[in-house]
Amino acid sequence: MAVGTPGSAPASGALRVAIIGNPNTGKTTLFNALTGLRQRVGNFAGVTVERVEGGFQMPDGRRITVVDLPGAYSLAATSPDERIALDVLRGHDGREPRPDVVLVVVDATHLGRNLFLASQVCELGLPVVVALNQVDAAAARGITVDVPALIHELGVPIVPTVASRGEGLDPLRRALVAAATLPAPTPRFALDESAETTAARYGWITDVIARTVRQRASASGSASDRIDAIALHRLGGPILFLVVMALVFQAVFSWATPVQDAIESGVLGVGHAIGQLVPEGDLRSLVVDGVFAGVGSVLVFLPQIALLFAFISVLEQSGYMARAAFLMDRLMRRVGLNGKSFIPMLSGYACAVPGIMATRTIEDPKDRLATILVVPLMSCSARLPVYTLLIGAFVPAMPLLPGLDLQGATMLAMYLLGTVAALGVAALFRRTLLRGPVRPMILELPPYRWPSPRSIAIIVWQRSVLFLRRAGTVILALSIVLWALATFPRTPVAPDAPPAVAQETQLANSALGRFGRAIEPAVAPLGYDWKIGVSILASFAAREVFVSTMGTIYGVGDAGESALADALRAERRPDGTAAYTPLIAVSLMVFYVFALMCMSTIAVTVREAGGGRIGWRWAAIQFAYMLALAYGAAWLVLVVGRAMGLG
Repeated sequence: MAVGTPGSAPASGALRVAIIGNPNTGKTTLFNALTGLRQRVGNFAGVTVERVEGGFQMPDGRRITVVDLPGAYSLAATSPDERIALDVLRGHDGREPRPDVVLVVVDATHLGRNLFLASQVCELGLPVVVALNQVDAAAARGITVDVPALIHELGVPIVPTVASRGEGLDPLRRALVAAATLPAPTPRFALDESAETTAARYGWITDVIARTVRQRASASGSASDRIDAIALHRLGGPILFLVVMALVFQAVFSWATPVQDAIESGVLGVGHAIGQLVPEGDLRSLVVDGVFAGVGSVLVFLPQIALLFAFISVLEQSGYMARAAFLMDRLMRRVGLNGKSFIPMLSGYACAVPGIMATRTIEDPKDRLATILVVPLMSCSARLPVYTLLIGAFVPAMPLLPGLDLQGATMLAMYLLGTVAALGVAALFRRTLLRGPVRPMILELPPYRWPSPRSIAIIVWQRSVLFLRRAGTVILALSIVLWALATFPRTPVAPDAPPAVAQETQLANSALGRFGRAIEPAVAPLGYDWKIGVSILASFAAREVFVSTMGTIYGVGDAGESALADALRAERRPDGTAAYTPLIAVSLMVFYVFALMCMSTIAVTVREAGGGRIGWRWAAIQFAYMLALAYGAAWLVLVVGRAMGLG
C-alpha cells in the first residue's frame, strides 16, 4: 500500500490533526474509528457549532489529538460551517490552535467531487494527508483508483481506508505522524475562487481523474440505484418513509421495555437498601422521596433515548436520511424552504440543540432562520419520558396493525403532529417576517452502505453519557429543591391521620403547594391541576424534569415509574372525579409537543440567530409563538374531546 511518507516524526510532543471532508464521505465514521471512546464534545470557540475532539496514542507514546471539523464542500466560506472550518485551518479562530496536519477524507466512489475541497486544503500551507475512504464500495461498483498515481498528482500521502470496518487505520495513523515532518504541498491555485480559478481547478480535477481512475462498464444499475427506484418513488417513497418512522417509534416504545424494567428494578433495589440504612426523618425523606423519586424516575427512560439515537444513527449512516431530505424537498418548497432544511429538522428528533446547530449548512440566511425557529417543534428525546409516562399510564396496548399497537401509534402521532406544525409555521414565517425566494436544493445522495456498529455504539454512548450527566446535575439539583419546597414549612397533622391524608395535607400547605395553587388559575382552563402546573414550570430547565417533579410531588420514593403511573391513575379531585384521564393525558402530550420548555434550546437560538439583541428578539418570538400554540392546542384537545364525550 503506497503511503508516501518518508522519514518519521519525533516521539516527543503532541500532534494536532484537523479532519475535514465533504458530507457523506464517512468522515465521522473514520473519526470515531481513529479515536474510539476517547472523545469529548464541546463547541468551537465563540460559536455554538458542536466540536468533537478525540485522540489516540502511538506505540512510542506520542499523543495525537484529532478535531472533527464541520463537513464542507469547499472553503469558499458561503455557509457558517465552512467559515468555521476555514478559520480553524488558517489559525484565525482566536482560541483554537492551528492544526499541525490536516486529514482530508475523500469518497473513492465520488473522487471527482471530493477533490475540489482536497485541492483547496492543499493550498493552506499545512501538511496534508488524504484518506481515500470507502474503497470497498468503489471496488463493488467497478471503480479502481491508482493510488501511487494519485499521490504523484496531489503531492501528499494517500491512505486507502474502509472506516466502517476499521481497515487502513494503522497506516493512516503512521502517515499522520510522518506528515508533520514533511513540507506543505505546493499550491496550484489561489484560494480566491474567482470564476477563472474555479474553472481552472475543475479542469485540473478532470485531468487527474482521467489519469488515476478507471471504471468498469456495468450492464445494470448499482444496488443503490435499484433501492432508490423504490425509496425515491413518487408514491412509494413517502409511504416507505412513514412505515420506517412508525417502526422506529414502535420499537423505541416496545423494545426498551425489558431493559427499562431491569433499570427500574435496580433503582428500586438501591433505593430500598439505602432507605433501610438511613434513619427515619428528613434525611431519609430527602434520599428516598427527593433523590430517588426525582432522578430515579428519569433514569428508567435511558434505554428509549439510547434506542432513538441508535435508530437515527443507522438512518444517517446507511444513506437513507439524505433520501428522506430529497423526498421532502417538494413539500418543503411549498412551505418556503428546501429539502436541506429537513435534515436539521430530522436531527431535532434527537435534540433541538444539535438540530439548530445543523442549520449552519444552509446558505440562505432567511431559510436558516426559519428553520431555527421551527426545529424545536420536532419532538426531541427529552420529550420521550413525558410521552412514555402518559402513554404507559393511560393508553392501552391495543393491536392496530402487525407490529404496531395503539401505544406506538400514539407516540408516532405526537412526532407527526410536531412535524406538520413545523412545516405550517415555517410557511407562515416565510410568507411574513422572512419573505424571500426559495433556493433550489443541491444534495448529494450517497450510496447505501452498512452502518458501522462501532460508530453507532460511540454515538449512543456519548448521548447516553450526556443524558446521565444531566440526570446527575440539573435533575438532581431540581429534585432536591422541589423536595425542600414540598417538605417545608411543616404542617401539624393529627397523630391518627392516615398516611395518605397526612401527605396530602403537608403537600397542600407546603411552599410548593402554595405556589402551585397561586398559578393554578393559569392552567385550569386546560383541565390541569396545580401539580401539573408546577411540573410544567419546573420542566423549563429540561423537559424530562416534568417526570421527576411529578415523582417528587406524589412521593413515589424508590417505587419507580410504574408506581408514579399508578398514582396518576388513582389521583382524584375534591369532587371525586379522576384528576387524570386519557383525554387529559393526550392534552398534556400535545402541550409538550409545542411548548418550548428548554433553556438550552433558547440559549442556542440566541447565539445562532445572530446573538445580542437580535438573537434575543428571535428567541422571544420563538418562545412566545410556541407557548401560544401549546396552550391553544391543548385547550382545543380538551374542548373537542369533552364535546365528543371522551371525558
